Amino acid sequence: MLDENNFKNAKTALLLGAYTSTKDKQGCEDFLGELERLCETYGLTSVGKVASPIKKIDAGTFLGSGKLSEVLTQADELGADIILFDDEITPNQQRNLEKFFQRPVIDRTELIIEVFAQRAQTREARLQIELAKVKYQQPRLKRLWTHLSRQAGTGGGSGGGAYLRGEGETQIEIDRRLLKRRVVQLQKEIAEIEKQRETQRRQRVRTGIPTFAIVGYTNAGKSTLLNALTKADVFVEDKLFATLDTTTRKFILPNRQEILLVDTVGFIRKIPHMLVAAFKSTLEEAVHTDILLHLVDVSNPMAELQAEATMHVLKEMKAEQRPIITVLNKIDACQDPGILHRFRMKYPKTVQISALTGQGFDHLMELMIQEIGALRKTYRLRVPQSHYSLVSELMREGKVIQCDYEDNDILIQVEIPSRLESKVKPFVYEFA
Repeated sequence: MLDENNFKNAKTALLLGAYTSTKDKQGCEDFLGELERLCETYGLTSVGKVASPIKKIDAGTFLGSGKLSEVLTQADELGADIILFDDEITPNQQRNLEKFFQRPVIDRTELIIEVFAQRAQTREARLQIELAKVKYQQPRLKRLWTHLSRQAGTGGGSGGGAYLRGEGETQIEIDRRLLKRRVVQLQKEIAEIEKQRETQRRQRVRTGIPTFAIVGYTNAGKSTLLNALTKADVFVEDKLFATLDTTTRKFILPNRQEILLVDTVGFIRKIPHMLVAAFKSTLEEAVHTDILLHLVDVSNPMAELQAEATMHVLKEMKAEQRPIITVLNKIDACQDPGILHRFRMKYPKTVQISALTGQGFDHLMELMIQEIGALRKTYRLRVPQSHYSLVSELMREGKVIQCDYEDNDILIQVEIPSRLESKVKPFVYEFA
């Protein structure tokens, strides 16, 4: 019987990747290396990695029959409990492949979801993961009911088999309705948490304390940096997705400026879209902060691709317009000096550090102080009461210094983020 429990009990995996041209082979092997790290994080042992050249993807089985036979032989010889595809496979392909290999077949998306499920700590993270999991399971319900079709084959007659198949179809429909209800319930609970988060953000903005979000690829050293700066004692582990939950800590810069540092979930290439959606509220911590610290592990051979993957997710979240300091971490372990030059050419505000040793922290904090200086400006405005929605936004996003009323106008002196400058310029006014 091939069901979800077989995957849960698996100890070893054979990893499969595919590429269509020779120039893509190295990239495929890199992805397989990252998939192996994901396996380690989850608790699976990789017994082999296969980078397979293909002319086109087979609609029914992803790989052609010849390659499937080779993989089956390898899986048997290596004692692989499951077959793990680096590329996302369809529910139909998954069913056909499991029938052929006679063992569970999963893909990168399912593994990432399971890793997240293992490591989520807060209620919000657990709800978000469950939502992603349910959405992933919906089109794959038949996979969980393969045992019914097997029972149908041993029913002792066509009548009994038809009866059992009918029962199976009925149960699938029941499960489908239950999953839909669960999706609605999860979305409702997550929406409530998002309201609370929005309230917290507004309170944070009113304090006028600048906020920095530490973003970057998974395992780039974000939690290590937060610990080094704030002594936060945030969990650190040399595994992918060691941190899934947002952590915020206060920190005082050398000029006595108080700031907030937010540690965020790590990004990854080929991140499942359903996880981007499910983690939207968590990732929005990066959108709603003043400045981003984009941490990059420059000791990693794939550092440039990882940085691009992070920027891609930030664009999806519409956060790439925020001020960004590119922090090149693990400089003490970097073996390629050329990579530092390429980063400086591509990303305008770059600093080199070691979060582990503290190297480069002085320069990092200088840049942070500079960025804060460019963040907010003070304006004196005369705003007609017919534009009170703008005043409400300024009170919500800025820091009101003085507010008076004259005739039908509101006279307001306010410190605001630079992104609101274009909105207030028509109302700039000097108090008498």
